[in-house]
Amino acid sequence: MCNTCSEGLKDHNLYISLEHEILLHPRYFGPQLLDTVKQKLYTEVEGTCTGKYGFVIAVTTIDNIGAGIIQPGQGFVVYPVKYKAIVFRPFKGEVLDAIVTQVNKVGMFAEIGPLSCFISHHSIPSDMQFCPNVNPPCYKSKEEDVVIQADDEIRLKIVGTRVDATGIFAIGTLMDDYLGLVCN
Repeated sequence: MCNTCSEGLKDHNLYISLEHEILLHPRYFGPQLLDTVKQKLYTEVEGTCTGKYGFVIAVTTIDNIGAGIIQPGQGFVVYPVKYKAIVFRPFKGEVLDAIVTQVNKVGMFAEIGPLSCFISHHSIPSDMQFCPNVNPPCYKSKEEDVVIQADDEIRLKIVGTRVDATGIFAIGTLMDDYLGLVCN
C-alpha cells in the first residue's frame, strides 16, 4: 500500500489513542481519587467533537493516569490521562444510513448518529418532487411509490464535510445507485 493510502486510513480510524487533562479541586483528594478522575474523563470527553478526530462516541480503556501537577496559587491539580476511544469521523464519498429529521422545499436534513447532514433538493433525484401540502411535508416520486418524510431511514452519500473546532457538518446526495429510502 502506498504512503498516501496508508496515511488516509489513519484519518478514518474508529479506535484511537487520545490524551486529555482533568482539572480537580482539592476536595476530591482521598481514597476515591482515581475513580473521580476516571468518571470526570467520561463526563468531559464522551459525546464531544473535535475537528481533528471527530465525535468521541465512547471511552473504552484508560491506559495511564499521570502524576498530578499542582496549579500554582490555586490548589487545583491537573491529571494528564491517556485513553483509547471509539470515534466517528465521516469522510467524503462515504455511504451511510441516516434518519430524516426535517423536509422542506430547499432539501432535507438527516442525522447520522451525532452528525447532521443536509441534502439539497438539487441532490435529490429529479423524479422526486417536494409536496408541501401533505402532512408531514415530503419528497414523493412521480409514481408515488417512494415517499421520503421526517423519521424515515435513508441511505446517502457524503459529498462534503465542514469541520470546525466544535463540530462536523456534512452535505449529502441521493443521486447515486442504491441511495434513497431504505425499505425494512
